[in-house]
Amino acid sequence: MTLLVHASLHATGLGPRTVRDALLEVLGPDGTLVVPAFTEENSDTSSAYLARVRGMTPVQAAAFRADMPAFDPATTPSQGMGRLAESVRTAAGALRSAHPQTSFAALGRGAAELLDEHPLDCHLGERSPLGALYRAGAQVLMINVGFAKCTAFHLAEYRVKSELRTYRCVVRGPEGGSEWTEYTDVALDDSDFEAVGAAFSWGVERSGQLGGRTARLFSLRDAVDHAKGWMTEKR
Repeated sequence: MTLLVHASLHATGLGPRTVRDALLEVLGPDGTLVVPAFTEENSDTSSAYLARVRGMTPVQAAAFRADMPAFDPATTPSQGMGRLAESVRTAAGALRSAHPQTSFAALGRGAAELLDEHPLDCHLGERSPLGALYRAGAQVLMINVGFAKCTAFHLAEYRVKSELRTYRCVVRGPEGGSEWTEYTDVALDDSDFEAVGAAFSWGVERSGQLGGRTARLFSLRDAVDHAKGWMTEKR
């Protein structure tokens, strides 16, 4: 199985390495474990950046922006993805895709193939690891999180008529320093993802308890196909 995991281990009593190693054992030598390793804070067009500079003077905000570190796929921690995601990202042999804002990390046989393509102008579309996960027939495991965190729904945004917007982020330059890059991509919007999930017919999912918290397992393809239909009608 190829498995994309979203997890919050808060209040489960379980450590990230314990969960990571248990998942790898279940997946076996032919399986692949994938997690989001997003880094929203290296962009001055993100909500995270705008929250950080709110209340600063223009001079303070300019100084803060100038000191923002460039994204390095080998060392930049993920932000807001949880302890399990970081445990996977930092594990020996883990690979990470190249996108400076919406990278994925993976362990296992299919990691290199799944993460190979991730161009700057395709956060979570067909040419991203998310598109590769769809084609691979991956499953999604959500541990103690709601559908607002279901990254798979973003792929549906690329399959319906979606607006475009400009993004900027700081990356490593060819000489090793920092440089800002600007690109256009789909305007990602997860504000209705809970509603998308609530409308899904979850008869095909498997659910249970992990550390006293709800865990759900379902097909990524089913989730994306459902979200595409929902967004086509509702958005």
